[in-house]
Amino acid sequence: MGKTSLVKPKEKVMRASNQFADATTGVVYIHASPAAVCPHVEWALSSTLNARANLKWTPQPAMPGQLRAVTNWTGPVGTGARLTNALRSWSVLRFEVTEDPSAGVDGERFCHTPQLGLWAGAMSANGDTMVGEMRLRDMMAAGADSLAAELDTVLGTAWDEALEPYRDGGDGGEVSWLSRGVG
Repeated sequence: MGKTSLVKPKEKVMRASNQFADATTGVVYIHASPAAVCPHVEWALSSTLNARANLKWTPQPAMPGQLRAVTNWTGPVGTGARLTNALRSWSVLRFEVTEDPSAGVDGERFCHTPQLGLWAGAMSANGDTMVGEMRLRDMMAAGADSLAAELDTVLGTAWDEALEPYRDGGDGGEVSWLSRGVG
């Protein structure tokens, strides 16, 4: 007599351990902000990270009348993009957000200026901007005439040049730490 089994076989679920990191770190650089916008910046950071942002605002020597602040952050992977999205609501800001690479995940760097808008790029462990193979192939196929300009765009050259004068304004500035619960 053949009886069919009433017991379903157990499914085996396989997951590579440590394939993706749960948490990462990064830095928010507010290079230049009007004083009236500073409380809104702190609110946006606090809201995104679920942690109070008590930034130490200092004058920005490269742009009198503007303030600057820097904070390190800890949070789930993808927090850098969420912080950037929150900050870009104020088009008058000059800022950068970095998200460090973590296990199985490339890092990211976001730059914003009022004139250029937003730029984003993948970042390696040593901080270099990475450009994918298919993007490089597309740029080469477009021809040598446009290759240098396209490379400048994907590397964020215009944003680096626009933000460089503001980066040096940090001597004596304080750094705050913000942390969001993970996992």
